[in-house]
Amino acid sequence: MQAILYLSHGGGPLPLLNESHHHGLISFLSRIGPQLGKPKAILMISAHWEESIATVSSAAHPAMLYDYSGFPEQAYKIRYPAPGQPQLASEIVSRLRQQGFEACADSKRGFDHGTFVPLKLMYPKAEIPIVQLSLLSHLDASAHIELGKAIGEWSKQGVLIIGSGFSFHNQAFSPTTDPAAIAKNTAFDQWLNTTVVASGLSLAEREQALIHWDQAPHARYAHPREEHLLPLQVCFGAARVNGLNASNVFDETMYGAKISSFLWQ
Repeated sequence: MQAILYLSHGGGPLPLLNESHHHGLISFLSRIGPQLGKPKAILMISAHWEESIATVSSAAHPAMLYDYSGFPEQAYKIRYPAPGQPQLASEIVSRLRQQGFEACADSKRGFDHGTFVPLKLMYPKAEIPIVQLSLLSHLDASAHIELGKAIGEWSKQGVLIIGSGFSFHNQAFSPTTDPAAIAKNTAFDQWLNTTVVASGLSLAEREQALIHWDQAPHARYAHPREEHLLPLQVCFGAARVNGLNASNVFDETMYGAKISSFLWQ
């Protein structure tokens, strides 16, 4: 099944610790993997990896990267021993260079929590090879859409492309102390769903909206820094070159905030 997925991955390792606010997300991630079937590899774009140039993980046996702090001891004992795929990484680097990107491989990069947390729930057997692609540290939305277009061809080859971020990422959000917070969150979530999913917009219009995402209602409240949104732009670019249509596959509330995830098929 050809598919591209943008998912909201939750707070740190909390989905793997069965934290109560994450029960809806845990259920979603546990069922979406079997629904999508077993891809021959996964190409993961995580919000938790930024580099000055497009960088692709190429380790054959990636280590664990516990890029969080302040959690119980068990959070630092999580293992996800999925293999890498150095050959695929090399092919992606070559393709990116052909498309005008500066690109390189990183044989040391391990799985950050934007990768191992959702995948441990989606594919618990850890048998599918995984290659990660970094965000670009300048955080330009247009460039990330073009990055997605450059890697989109692998979706046709049985590789599942996943953007792992968070559709709403304001850690100061408090619906109990700021009565306007919910309205701001809801307005941005509605804009995002209209832009990605709703009928009546051309692909060109969707692309322009995602390039200028910071003009959306309460955009900088929803994303004071956009690294958790940009995996969506990468997914959109990959989906656009494949002619895939999006649907909202996770439309729930977490910590009082509306959260969305999208699947292109």
